[in-house]
Amino acid sequence: MDLAGQEQAPEHRVSGCVNASGAVLRSFVPGPDAADRSFWSNLPAQIRADLLAGGEEALAGEWGLLTAHGYRAYREQGDRAGYEAIYFQRRREVNALALAEAVDGQGRFLDALVDGLYLILEESGWQLPAHNAHQRGGVRDLLPDPDNPVVDLFAAETAAQLAVVAHLHGDALDRLSPAILSRIDREVLQRVLKPYLDRHFWWMGNGDEPMNNWTAWCSQNVLISAFTRPFDAELRQKVLQKAAGSLDAFLKDFGEDGACEEGAFYYRHGTLCLFGALNVIGQVAPGSVSALWNWPKLRNMAEFIAHNHVAGRTYINFADASAVLEPCGAREFLAGKAVGSKPLCALAAKDAKANPRPDLPGEINLSYRLLALRTHAEMLAHDVPVADLPDVYYPSCGVFIARDGQFVLAVKAGDNDDGHNHNDVGSLTLYKDGEPVLIDVGVEIYTAKTFSPHRYEIWTMQSGFHNLPSFGGVQQQAGLTFAARDVSVDLSEEVASIQMDIAGAYPEEAQLRSYRRTVRLLKGRGIELEDRHDGDLPAVLSLMLRDRPEISGTSLRLTSGVSLALEGAGQLKLEEIPVTDARLRLAWPESIYRVLVPLSGPLLRLRIEQEEATG
Repeated sequence: MDLAGQEQAPEHRVSGCVNASGAVLRSFVPGPDAADRSFWSNLPAQIRADLLAGGEEALAGEWGLLTAHGYRAYREQGDRAGYEAIYFQRRREVNALALAEAVDGQGRFLDALVDGLYLILEESGWQLPAHNAHQRGGVRDLLPDPDNPVVDLFAAETAAQLAVVAHLHGDALDRLSPAILSRIDREVLQRVLKPYLDRHFWWMGNGDEPMNNWTAWCSQNVLISAFTRPFDAELRQKVLQKAAGSLDAFLKDFGEDGACEEGAFYYRHGTLCLFGALNVIGQVAPGSVSALWNWPKLRNMAEFIAHNHVAGRTYINFADASAVLEPCGAREFLAGKAVGSKPLCALAAKDAKANPRPDLPGEINLSYRLLALRTHAEMLAHDVPVADLPDVYYPSCGVFIARDGQFVLAVKAGDNDDGHNHNDVGSLTLYKDGEPVLIDVGVEIYTAKTFSPHRYEIWTMQSGFHNLPSFGGVQQQAGLTFAARDVSVDLSEEVASIQMDIAGAYPEEAQLRSYRRTVRLLKGRGIELEDRHDGDLPAVLSLMLRDRPEISGTSLRLTSGVSLALEGAGQLKLEEIPVTDARLRLAWPESIYRVLVPLSGPLLRLRIEQEEATG
């Protein structure tokens, strides 16, 4: 049953809470400013040293050059990485200089910081080339039009960054020249706040139209920029009302189970941005969203990342999410506190304690870096151990997760119409002691092709490169109707299992009447997969592995000592797949492996277990 899209009760509408509060709007304070010498002087010595080193590195470097030719490369060549690398590095260096100056407090980094600010202020457009369109999915304009700005993810994030820099160093910048803060406010107003209020961008929400992470991500940063700087009360009120409506549009697409259909990676860009936006609203309109924190749906949304956690930086992944993510930290910790989730707070605190760079040097959102710094001591003092989570099934997107002391198993039912969709209905991933056994590859670096009609020509998107069968070479197809049928789940104490018919995920050319897949985690004993199919074409199952297996007949053995025994299979074929893409290499080694398993009859069984130690 799909729980998404249900009508929200009045008390669970952000707009209703805001309208009912009648609070006099205040400014948003993202954290201590540079004048708070007690805060900056009392940061841990290593964090202070790291922040100063980041500023020194930025001082010694050269500012990257953003060109019209580089902007055009997306439309003309499908390349988004070249321009974006310089764009994001420029913002990281501004953050590094701003934080180093806050620690140092001597003006040593100020000139370079102003140079970086003006480079950003003088960019022709803050929107990325890949987002330079005025309609959802529309043709991207070749170059930005300064008189007709697009408010995309990173235009909004840039506005928030500039507002936070102004908060941090407003006094020093004003002493240098009053023109600096005036210019920041003018550009934020003209590039983001004015078009935000005067126009409708698709991510703002429109009736039943589906939203995604853009809605919460943009709304959060628009709120930060509007309420951190001293814009007039009427403008702020309008921004608050519009943002609240957009957050309602975002929330409507989540089921009561709280699952993020875009996966664990986009949880941080979607769900956590919702919590960030609500935090801003709660601060500027005190008491307005207090009732929301007790809503079970919000707690489920917050805990989604904890249920998807495997070990360390490894997470269950599907859609465009990677299997390896940055550690949890302040944003997860504070979301956990807001909804009273001990498991999420414990996970975030544990990650923060183990993170060698809790100051988040790679983060372009300066408000997140400030949040991490001011929450660090509280997370270090949090001594609640990480507890085991129960098995879970998310009916809104069809994700099943079960675990015992050794194995973490995930199975994806649902349909092939998810946000950032891969054709993966029925696929499974499996980890043993935190190490991958069966994997979901993830996604390569985004290009124009990634979000084009040719998306499913990319191998990582295809069902044949998930742990799924093909029929005479015919693979699954994208779309809402290509879905699992007759799904049933059992989350009992000894056995956690999911059953489904995945035949509906394949087009007619597959000549498939049924394909009944059952996956069981036998607690403490291993995993069983049973596939029963009825079709006219030869069936070949793909098994995706990180490690090269040793093949003997119809059995596989991994160096970790995990064995995979097949019944009802023909001769296995091993393929080595080189991994050259930089984004995939964050999760996987130089090569991964696909084992092609021809089905010799209507029934295939796979047994996965840890081999007995000998000697």
